[in-house]
Amino acid sequence: MKDEPNFDCQQAIDSLRGRFAFDFVSIALVQSAADQFVLTWQYASGNLNERYRRIVLHSGKGIAGMVFKTGKPMIIQNIAEELDPNDLFNYPIIVAEQLQTVCAVPLWKESRVDGVLLVGFREGNRLTTALLDEFRQYIDPSFGPYFTRELIEE
Repeated sequence: MKDEPNFDCQQAIDSLRGRFAFDFVSIALVQSAADQFVLTWQYASGNLNERYRRIVLHSGKGIAGMVFKTGKPMIIQNIAEELDPNDLFNYPIIVAEQLQTVCAVPLWKESRVDGVLLVGFREGNRLTTALLDEFRQYIDPSFGPYFTRELIEE
C-alpha cells in the first residue's frame, strides 16, 4: 500500500465498511525484519477506541498472525460459540472491538502475504454465504496493490 501513491487505504476500508455494513474493518501490516516481522493494525474503520493501535502480533498469534502465517482466510461466525472464553486474550482485536463475527483474509503482494484485512460484526452469525460471495467479488479490484488468492476455501 505504501508503494501505491494513488491508493488511499483508509478510504478503501471506510468504503468497504459502508458498502457491506460491517461494524469494523481493519488492516494489519507486517513490519520490517528489524521488528521481527510483527503485525500491527495500521488502519481501522468503525473502531470503538484506539486500542487496536497498541496490538502487536507475531506470526501465528491472534487472528492476523494465523492468517499471515498460513496465507489462508479465517472465518469465525460466532465468537461466543467457537472460541473458549479463556482463550480470548489470544485475540486482542476481538476483545478491544467487542466483535462477535469476523472474517480475516490475507493481502498478497507479489508472492507473499504482506498484510491482513479483517472485517467484523458486533453480533454473531452475520456473515451469510451471499454476503461472503459479494465481498469476495468486490475485494480484489478495490485494494490497489494487494489481492486475495481466495476468500473461502472452495
